[in-house]
Amino acid sequence: MNIIVCIKQVPDAKDVRLDPVTNTMNREGVESIMNPYDQHALEEGVRLAEKHGGKVTVITMGPPQAEEVLRQAISCGADDGVLVSDRAFAGADTWATSYTLEKTVLKLGNFDLVLCGKQAIDGDTAQVGPGLATRLDIPFVTCVQKVRQIDGGTIVVERMMDDGYDVVETTLPALLTVVKDINEPRVPSLKGKMKAKKAEIRRLTASDIGADPSCIGLPGSPTQVMRVFPPQARGEKAILTGTIDEQIDQLVAKLAPYL
Repeated sequence: MNIIVCIKQVPDAKDVRLDPVTNTMNREGVESIMNPYDQHALEEGVRLAEKHGGKVTVITMGPPQAEEVLRQAISCGADDGVLVSDRAFAGADTWATSYTLEKTVLKLGNFDLVLCGKQAIDGDTAQVGPGLATRLDIPFVTCVQKVRQIDGGTIVVERMMDDGYDVVETTLPALLTVVKDINEPRVPSLKGKMKAKKAEIRRLTASDIGADPSCIGLPGSPTQVMRVFPPQARGEKAILTGTIDEQIDQLVAKLAPYL
């Protein structure tokens, strides 16, 4: 199987900053990590390759320093890493990002399965995976919690739902977005770290993948952040003091008029 895993380098959730001028994410001086959901997509890709045979190629779109997450992916079992990096990609929304990833996947050639995390923790849109599948014109299943079976040209998975799960069968090639319940990501081995250190990361620019300049970055983004502001405080605030019993009495007294 030829498996492609899309990962993203994101700011550590405890240190997210916005540029007050551009209203885009400010990544300067901010510690970055591999998107947590993507770690599970990577692990599942490696497990499937180990079980069924094949190759795992990891791709990411980002600045030069995003090479770090590709090497991390290789240390965890991926075979190759591809960095799609160009200043022209800056400011891309999910529409432009899915377009860029589509052009990259097509540039890489034949594939059987594309894996993505359910969503990125910096945007939380969960749109890129389905958007990429739509552009590639392949079936997709979101929120996958288990891959049950791959047989010939089909795959059977469990899709997490609010009240349980659905069992879904679809043809290959296909795209899956996965949730954290699907597996437990492995810890890189010493052998894996040595392999990652020596690995040659392939770099592709916008021209390398044949991207239309009008479809990438800010020019290719139909959605843009126009203004960022904190929500206005609503309602009254009160701090309860005293023992637990005294605080309960105070709370009941304050809520009584609204009951």
